[in-house]
Amino acid sequence: MRVGECCNTSVVIAQRSTSIVEAAQLMREFHVGALVVVDPDGGTARPVGMVTDRDLVVEILAEEAPASGITVGDIMSSDLVTAGWDDELLDTLDRMRSEGVRRIPVVGATGALMGILAADDVLDLLAEAVGRVPQLVRHQQNIEAQRRT
Repeated sequence: MRVGECCNTSVVIAQRSTSIVEAAQLMREFHVGALVVVDPDGGTARPVGMVTDRDLVVEILAEEAPASGITVGDIMSSDLVTAGWDDELLDTLDRMRSEGVRRIPVVGATGALMGILAADDVLDLLAEAVGRVPQLVRHQQNIEAQRRT
């Protein structure tokens, strides 16, 4: 399966200049735990970093830093790991594990942001797939029973 088949294409974004208060409000409004930080590049959004709710807690609240004047660009993780739209899902999950990330921006061939893949989304996908196995078995048993009658 390809990453593009299972990633979420509705991505909440911010720019480096977005204040951390605005970032927290975006996370709350859209019920997300991370924002992809983008630089506009000729009308497309090119991911340059990520900021998570954990970043806000660890970098700002735990340090008792004043929220005013601090931007997403000040605290974002800039060693960004991305996945390609056509990358294999299992290979991407291996990369996420080795890099220690739970979310990864998905980019197209030109590097433009196209989606985000989160470990939680993959768990939902797997749970749905596993849930179909008992249905498959029951269906097969019903077909076999009908053939014998």
